[in-house]
Amino acid sequence: MYKQYNNKQTSLSFPVELNVPADHLVRVIKLFVDSMPSSQLPQVQSSPRGPHAYDPRTLLKMLLFGYCRHTVSGRGLHRMALESIPMKWLIGDLDVAPSARTITRFRSAPATADMIKLMYLKFRQLLDSLKLIDDHGIFIDGTKILADANKYSFVWRKSVERFEPRLDEKAKALFRDLVSDGTIDTEALKEPDILSQLKAVNVRLVKQIDHLDHTIATEKVKPGGSANKRRRRQLKKYTHLLQNDLIPRKQRYQKAHALFGERNSYSKTDPDATFMRMKEDPMMNGQLKPGYNVQIATQNQFVLYYDVNQRPTDQRTLIPFLKKMDRHFVYVTADAGYGSEPNYDYVLKTCFSIPLIPYTMYLKELSRRYRNDMTKRQNWLYEEALDRYTDNHGIRFYHKSEYDRHDKAGYTRHFIAYQAEQRDDPEGYHWSTTRAGRQRQISVNPHWEKQKAFIRAQLDDEAAKAVFAQRKIEVEPVFGNLKANLDFHRASVRGLPGVTNEVGIALMAGNIGKLAKLTAQYPELMAKMIRWQLCLCALNLKKTLKSTEDERRPNISEIIWKFDRLYFETENYVSASLFLYGLFYCRLKNSPIIDIDQVLQQRLIK
Repeated sequence: MYKQYNNKQTSLSFPVELNVPADHLVRVIKLFVDSMPSSQLPQVQSSPRGPHAYDPRTLLKMLLFGYCRHTVSGRGLHRMALESIPMKWLIGDLDVAPSARTITRFRSAPATADMIKLMYLKFRQLLDSLKLIDDHGIFIDGTKILADANKYSFVWRKSVERFEPRLDEKAKALFRDLVSDGTIDTEALKEPDILSQLKAVNVRLVKQIDHLDHTIATEKVKPGGSANKRRRRQLKKYTHLLQNDLIPRKQRYQKAHALFGERNSYSKTDPDATFMRMKEDPMMNGQLKPGYNVQIATQNQFVLYYDVNQRPTDQRTLIPFLKKMDRHFVYVTADAGYGSEPNYDYVLKTCFSIPLIPYTMYLKELSRRYRNDMTKRQNWLYEEALDRYTDNHGIRFYHKSEYDRHDKAGYTRHFIAYQAEQRDDPEGYHWSTTRAGRQRQISVNPHWEKQKAFIRAQLDDEAAKAVFAQRKIEVEPVFGNLKANLDFHRASVRGLPGVTNEVGIALMAGNIGKLAKLTAQYPELMAKMIRWQLCLCALNLKKTLKSTEDERRPNISEIIWKFDRLYFETENYVSASLFLYGLFYCRLKNSPIIDIDQVLQQRLIK
C-alpha cells in the first residue's frame, strides 16, 4: 500500500527556519565570512531612493558556495538563491535573492578587491590559530587560466612594428605629392607626429572640396568637361585614402602600443589578456590562446597568497609576488622556471629567506653525460690564484676585460671575459682560434656562478631536500582541485581587476572546501574555529562598547546583531542573544553585579 498521494491538496505550512547538516560546507563558509568585521568592509553610500544595498558578506558567501558547486555565472547563482536550501540558509532570508546583475557587479567591483585581501588575511589568521600553517616554508607555482575572449582576436607587437613604418612611408609619399602639385603648403606638416599631420592635411582637403562644390554648383556646362570636377575627384580620392585607411590604421597602431606595455600581444575582446600557450592535454598539445598567468603560494595545500599576471612566463613574476607577502618564511620553494640571478638576490637579500629554486640547467648538470663532457666550460680546470681556465686541449684562457649587461627589466649583470693564449704550434693554433682566425673567448658571470654553487649546496642538504620534495604534493594538487573538481578553467569576467577578484574567490572556495572536509573529519577543529570567531566578536564588542560610553543610549540592537553568533560551550551550541540581553541590561543600569570584561574573558575566550 502506498502513502497518500495528492499533490493538489491545500495545505498550510509554517516554515520557522531552514536547517542544514552540522557538517555542511555552508556552515564553515558562514562561520568564516562572519568573522570579517563590518568596520573594515567596503562602505557604500545608501541611495535616498530604492532599497538598501546588500551586505557584501552575503554576496561573498553566495560566490564562495557557488564556486564550490561549479556555478560561476550570475544567473546560476541567482537560481541557486531561489532553489537551493543551503544557499537560502546561507543568505538567512527566504525572500532574499540578489539578482544576477548585482552578483556580477559585486564580483568585478574595485571595492571587492579590498574585501578579498581582508578575506585572505583573516584566513591566514584562522589557519594560524588552528596550527595548520607555520613560517617554515612557502611553495610557489603558476598556471594559466583562459580569458573570456575570442581566440582569434589577437594583435601581435611584431605585426604592428612591421606595418607601422610602411604606413608612415606611405603617408610621407602622399605629403610629398600634395606639396609638389600645390594642393597643400608645408604649414600643415609642422605638426609633432604623423597622425596630427594626417588629420591636418585631411582638414585642408575637405575645405578645398567644399569650395569646389560651391564653384561647380554655379558654373555653366563646358565642352570637354569641367576642370573643377576633375580636381574634385582627385581630392576626394586623397580624402578617401586618409579617412578610410591611413588615419584609422595609425590610430589603431597607437592604441596597440598603449595596450601592449611590456607584452607582445593582447586580445581585442579582453585587452588585458595576453596570448599564451595553453596545455590542452597531458601530451601538452595546445595552441596560443588569450589568458592570464595565476601565481599561488601554498602551505599544507592551502592557498595563502595569489596574484594574476599578464606575463606568459614565471621568471619575472616572482619578485612582484613576493612583495605582496606580509610574513617571513624560512624557505621559498619553486620550480626551475623561477631560477634567475635577480630572483635569488631578492629572496636572499630582501626576504632573508633560503631559495630552494633550481636553475634551468640544474638537472642537466647533474647528469653523468654532462659531467663527463670536457667541452663544457663548467668542467674545465680553474686556477683561482692565477685567474685562468684550462680546457680539455690544454689551451689556457687568461683574464682579458670586464663588462656589464643590462636586461629589459633593468637588472645589471657583471661579466669577465677570458681570452685564449696565442699558440704557434699547428695543433695549439687550431684549438686556440676560431674558424675566422680570431682568438677564442669565453665570458663568465662570477656572481651567477656563486649563486649556482649555493643552490646546489642547499638542494644537497637533507633538511632542505625534504622541503623541496614537498613541492610536488603542495602546489600541483591545488591546481588539480581548481581545474578538475571546481571546474574552473576559464574566467567569467573581463579585465585584469575583475579576473583577479574572480581567481581570488575561486581559490578561496577551494581553501574552504578543504577546511570543511577537515572539520568534518576532526570535530575539534570546528570547536577551535568557533572559539576563534567568538574571540574576534568579543574584540569587536569591546570596541563598540567603548565607542558608546559617551552616548546617552547605546544602540543595543546593533551590538546584539554583531554578537549574535553560535556560542560553543561543552560541545553544545547555545544562542548568545539571551545571555547578552542580561549583560547589557546590567551595563545600562550601572549594576556592579556583572563585569563585562571578566565575563568575556572567562566564558568566551576560553
